[in-house]
Amino acid sequence: MAGAFYAGSKEALVRQLEAAYRHPFGPGKVPAIKPGPRRIRGLVVPHAGYMYSGPIAAHSYATLADDGLPAHFVILGPNHHGIGAPVALCPEDHLTPLGTVAYDRSIGEALVGGVIESDPAAHSQEHSIEVQLPFLQHLRAQITFVPIALAFQEWEVAKEVGEAVAKAVKGKDAVIIASSDFTHVGPNYGQMPPRGTSVATFARRQDEKALYHIERLDPKGLQDAVHEHDITMCGYGAVTAMLVAANALGAKEAKVLKYANSAEVTSDRGLAVGYASVVVR
Repeated sequence: MAGAFYAGSKEALVRQLEAAYRHPFGPGKVPAIKPGPRRIRGLVVPHAGYMYSGPIAAHSYATLADDGLPAHFVILGPNHHGIGAPVALCPEDHLTPLGTVAYDRSIGEALVGGVIESDPAAHSQEHSIEVQLPFLQHLRAQITFVPIALAFQEWEVAKEVGEAVAKAVKGKDAVIIASSDFTHVGPNYGQMPPRGTSVATFARRQDEKALYHIERLDPKGLQDAVHEHDITMCGYGAVTAMLVAANALGAKEAKVLKYANSAEVTSDRGLAVGYASVVVR
């Protein structure tokens, strides 16, 4: 998705990433990697174009840099287009303008089975996982990862994915990234706010209901809230699976690092997509 969701050349992409860190909605400065305590189990990170969600995503990666980078990444995201297997791992390297991101075969081979299939086609048109890679490469040139795209995101499927991820990374130095945007509201998205309520205010109110359960490490509560309140969160299954895995790996807390929505970032008052960065330790 280079040239669409993020800049298409190495130089422009580095400038774009560093601008995200320094943006008024970002953490304020470009991070330097520290040895860190390596307490982070999981992250929630948005996946829109960098001009929209990059500054909010930068909070997750600045926090990761402070904690020290792990040896392994598993990145979970929605399959927006429904192409390929319902829950699909892609066993291939990935190229961005910053270089090649290698597939982590040691983790990936342990994950295939049950609901998780190996199907590169499911990732062919999907951006939700790919847009996380330049942020990681900017922190460390050589990384490895396992991508899992979920077209099916309901509780039993997401729970099984989370349990499988926890089993595959247990005893390893790993971080699980859940790529998700939150509420989508406005005429383009088929959901409108109540009369007299702005799209930005409605998105924030909706997303507070989801973030409440995320901060309480409550994956089933998140699923229930999404359905009960019609929260148009595109990656709720990915976040559910990450929380299930993080809980199994001993997570003790989750904290929202930054929340904003596109109407606030761009001053477009007709549409809003919610973005949150959350750290799970």
